[in-house]
Amino acid sequence: MSFCDDCFKGDLLLADDFSRNGFRTIVPDMFNGDPYPADYGRPGAAPFNREKWMSDHGAAQIRPRIDSVLAALKAEGVTGFAATGYCLGARYVFDLAFDELIRASAISHPGRLQVPADLEKYAGVCTAPLLINSCSDDRAFPLEAQAQADEIFGGGKFAPGYKRAHFEGCTHGFAVRGDISDPMVKAGKEGAFKASVDWFMKYL
Repeated sequence: MSFCDDCFKGDLLLADDFSRNGFRTIVPDMFNGDPYPADYGRPGAAPFNREKWMSDHGAAQIRPRIDSVLAALKAEGVTGFAATGYCLGARYVFDLAFDELIRASAISHPGRLQVPADLEKYAGVCTAPLLINSCSDDRAFPLEAQAQADEIFGGGKFAPGYKRAHFEGCTHGFAVRGDISDPMVKAGKEGAFKASVDWFMKYL
């Protein structure tokens, strides 16, 4: 399984949790050792040029790093892949699914998706079952986008399989960087992980 990070340093403990559930989990170095600063967005944080960072870490830089990892695994004899992605990482889960490189997808609080265009493309060309872990407060994937996903995939319209698990009281980033001192966020983070594990158990 490819674990596609959000823009911050990867949560290796979360990747370890997937491994403990029986999935060989690989975390590609998507940002070449240069993730967002850990204190980005917090009071007193050092200045950070987000626009320059995004221009330096686009698909032209990130996708080859993911592809090289998959190629190395194929050379070892690995024959099937799944992918989970958080925020920006969800963009690359979709792209891998578009290219028919994965057997199952699970994304949480997705970012950088074009809605509804990417959802419609996924429904039209992909065969990987799709799980979306969403939340009640998410500017990157708001309630309107969530409803569009349900309209496009739900009700049996997407034959490979679709589910959206929704977590109230959570904000963007909850599944990987959530403040577990908040009981609702803790429940959301744990619920999103369980939903993802169950999804992969079902389809892999």
